[in-house]
Amino acid sequence: MAETNNERTQEQDINQLLQVRREKLAAMQEAGKDPFKHTKYDVTHHSTQIKENFDEMEGKTVSVAGRIMSKRVMGKASFCNIQDLPGNIQVYVARDNIGEESYADFKKYDVGDIVGVVGEVFKTKTGEISVHASAVTLLTKSLQILPEKYHGLTNTDIRYRQRYTDLIMNQEVKETFVKRSKIISAIRRYLGGEGFLEVETPMLVANAGGAAARPFETHYNALDEDVKLRISLELYLKRLIVGGLERVYEIGRVFRNEGLDTRHNPEFTLMELYQAYTDYYGMMDLTENMFRYVAQEVCGTTLIPYGEEMIDLGKPFARLTMVDAVKQYAGVDFDQIADTEAARKIADEKGIHYEARHQKGDILNLFFEEFVEEHLIQPTFLMDHPVEVSPLTKRKPDKPDYVERFELFIYGREMCNAYSELNDPIDQRERFKAQEAALAAGDEEANTTDEDFMNALEIGMPPTGGIGYGIDRLVMLLTNSPAIRDVLLFPTMRTLE
Repeated sequence: MAETNNERTQEQDINQLLQVRREKLAAMQEAGKDPFKHTKYDVTHHSTQIKENFDEMEGKTVSVAGRIMSKRVMGKASFCNIQDLPGNIQVYVARDNIGEESYADFKKYDVGDIVGVVGEVFKTKTGEISVHASAVTLLTKSLQILPEKYHGLTNTDIRYRQRYTDLIMNQEVKETFVKRSKIISAIRRYLGGEGFLEVETPMLVANAGGAAARPFETHYNALDEDVKLRISLELYLKRLIVGGLERVYEIGRVFRNEGLDTRHNPEFTLMELYQAYTDYYGMMDLTENMFRYVAQEVCGTTLIPYGEEMIDLGKPFARLTMVDAVKQYAGVDFDQIADTEAARKIADEKGIHYEARHQKGDILNLFFEEFVEEHLIQPTFLMDHPVEVSPLTKRKPDKPDYVERFELFIYGREMCNAYSELNDPIDQRERFKAQEAALAAGDEEANTTDEDFMNALEIGMPPTGGIGYGIDRLVMLLTNSPAIRDVLLFPTMRTLE
């Protein structure tokens, strides 16, 4: 009961503080000082510019703006700390400098209010770079209370739901999302330098193909048609390769009706690119070079800390076939396994669960997931997947049960997926038929035949290499973030009742 009474008292205190803020606003508006009337404020410098260039800035007049994060009133002079995009800076506010009326107003400002400050750059007796204010303007009155500054905002559920508060209270969170923007910009610069065109393709589609995933479904009222949200960018980008756009890419949201965990969110950012007249070896070279370039551009190094490991993006990436990987880590050589029946037998012996529809290639993939993935810490191209799990990929000429495909693994996680793209329309139709059989057998992630895409293939697609990159996972790696929600500004959350 005591705890309940304490919570009730705390809530009453908060409500009283909120009421005081609204009363302050009403008094300002009544006095003709409405803080919401300002339409612009001229900012000349940010906090970090002033601090990093103090020798040049000392004694100069600057105009800065930001949110008050702390405030100390000491009679005729006060200090406050204001936070802008890159950081924060101390402001010294003296009555004799800004005037008696303005100083009286300033003393009523609250932590959370947004102000503009004009003043001279100086250093205090304690050595802190500050701005000596000659004018302070209230630009926005905060009517809510920020979390207590010394404890910050630590509840992850609230942080994800109220990302705006998280960005205010946790500077490292803001830095993560600034870095995310820089990563995407660096990818665009790299691909632009390689001659790729950035394009846009539909999100609402009749046939959600190009990946193994269950789509979200919705209804298009104007056409009275059921449509799906895309699960991949692949099939439309390949249509553009057919049309003669030899190097194309898209960075965009895709939607998969799946669960949430540290590496999965139902909507996420995917980058796919396709290049005519190359194969998966060309895609390996491009991937390695791009990861190295982005890391150097954004982090200033190719040696990246992640968790308890140091990931070296500067060394050549390892290359390992799926068969060799399973042989190395599970002690099973699938080249010596004759057929599906033999594969099921060895799966039973090793305790690998499989479904009735699974063939030899599916079981090889299950072995890889169970025994190998977690060991691939340093960058490794995992190559040559079984055809059963690769419906859009060109077969290896010398081993037709396998395909020219790779996945890049770092820290035991898949970072991208790439193919020598299948351009044989007859083979592709047979693969689609096999997918439809799997769908009928209960595989909700199987593809269905896309007749317009088949028509495009029959017109003719040149030999092509393609890659899909999970942008969110790359951001996780380069920001040392343990969960995908930490790199999504607004991750999917259950709606509060």
